[in-house]
Parts: sequence; structure tokens; C-alpha cells
Amino acid sequence: MLQMANYEFIRKQHFVLGKPIRQISRESGYSRQVIRKALTTTEIPVYKLSKQKARPVIDSVKPIILEWLRQDEQAPPKQRHTAKRIFQRLVDEYDFTGGESTVRRYVRELRVSPPKAFVPP
Repeated sequence: MLQMANYEFIRKQHFVLGKPIRQISRESGYSRQVIRKALTTTEIPVYKLSKQKARPVIDSVKPIILEWLRQDEQAPPKQRHTAKRIFQRLVDEYDFTGGESTVRRYVRELRVSPPKAFVPP
């Protein structure tokens, strides 16, 4: 995959210096098809994940974490679970073998919610 600097280099060689695609191909080592693609595209190339990656470690405890967080909604703010406390409880009660960062990442995904907006009548 070409870096953005390579796209700029190819575009400069062709449009500013007037070099043909074949010559740029010979000098840079990229195929003519890649050079044509670099000349036609204007947006920055982005890698797209074709399917979600499996999370076998956290999948087994997802329902437990969801239930704890659901119970925390009625609890006072000082008594709610933190991500670190959830991890400790999983290790103590369920012999969880995953890492703390895995639990933290999952809890962060669950807690992200759109801000509640008030629209006056």
C-alpha cells in the first residue's frame, strides 16, 4: 500500500514535471496500474476491516458485565463498579484469564452514549 507521500510524489512527477506513467513506473518500481490509481484518486486511502475480529476471552463474560452495569444504574454513584473493580471481580469469582485492558476497553464501549439533549417546547 502506498503512503500519502508516495501519492504526492507520483502526482508531482506526472502533473508538474510531465513524466509519462511508464517512466514513473520504471523509476519508482511501482506497477503502471498502481500509478494510474494514484493519479485518479484524490482522497486519502483508508484501511477497512472486512469483518469484526473475534474476542473469545471477553465473549464468555459479556453477559455478566452487562448485568453488573445494569444493576449499577440504580446504585448510588459512589457504589458503582469501575472497570478495574469489574476486572478484579471477574478474576476472583469467575477465574477470568483475560487482561485488565480488555475489560477496560469493553466497559468503555458500553458506557459511551450520545449526550442527552433538552429541546425546549
